[in-house]
Amino acid sequence: MRHLIDIRDLGRAELDALLERAEDIISAPKEYSDSCRGKTLATLFYEPSTRTRLSFEAAMYELGGNVLGFASADSSSVSKGETIADTVRVVSEYCDVIAMRHPKEGAPLVASRHATVPVINAGDGGHNHPTQTLTDLLTVKREKGKVGSLTVGFCGDLKFGRTVHSLINALSLYEDIKLVLVSPEELRLPGYTYKDVILKNGMESEMTTSLQEVIGELDVLYMTRVQKERFFNEEDYMRLRDSYILTPQLLARAKPDLCVMHPLPRVNEISQEVDSDPRAAYFRQAANGKHVRKALILKLLEEAAR
Repeated sequence: MRHLIDIRDLGRAELDALLERAEDIISAPKEYSDSCRGKTLATLFYEPSTRTRLSFEAAMYELGGNVLGFASADSSSVSKGETIADTVRVVSEYCDVIAMRHPKEGAPLVASRHATVPVINAGDGGHNHPTQTLTDLLTVKREKGKVGSLTVGFCGDLKFGRTVHSLINALSLYEDIKLVLVSPEELRLPGYTYKDVILKNGMESEMTTSLQEVIGELDVLYMTRVQKERFFNEEDYMRLRDSYILTPQLLARAKPDLCVMHPLPRVNEISQEVDSDPRAAYFRQAANGKHVRKALILKLLEEAAR
């Protein structure tokens, strides 16, 4: 059974094929409107989500399929002490594919070992978020016309940001990518990601605490919020949460074709005044998530049927 737990489960050719199919879905949605007729997606969300859960559900409905599931741990049998293994064993009998979000790292991997249908990791703690990465890659491709040969800046919480970790892993498969890593010292990219991904793959990189100094060299700027839910100390969160705020004044230093991305939700790290700037791609990015999840659901269901 094929699952998607980590973006590294997909090779370069598979990533490119998924992006191509997502673009085909965007251009000819009616051709896919019955692709999942008679199929059911189960959304097991043990942690709050808006875009990811709803985009999965919208994707399945628009493919002609059905959706069941829960949107919080409180509304599931985990509140009675049921294990993930038991939950997915049962839910596998009710559906054809599972999308799972969980606050504990590795939970979707555990689920995949007990499910009898494909499991998609919709985010596990600060670890991985592979479908957001597919969304990000599709956005870069549609906004810049390519994925390789770009300077990509990541700004904000690079320590706990699972979207950052996943996207860096994916970008390591593409040629001529330079990474610019902007964060407070306390929220720097984990050493294991830097060593095992950036250094191992020979990626060019730069670390800095100043967005102002580097924004002019970026082709893509990936902003992230400082995640309150990942902090054990509220005082540390309050001290770091406003480390970077993207404003029109700061954007004036950037390239005219810069692509500004954000996995959302934002708090105040991007001024609302930036929303009207044509370089602000984050709402288009959110829309792309639905289409690339359609492509992924189709891929996994097709492979399961073989």
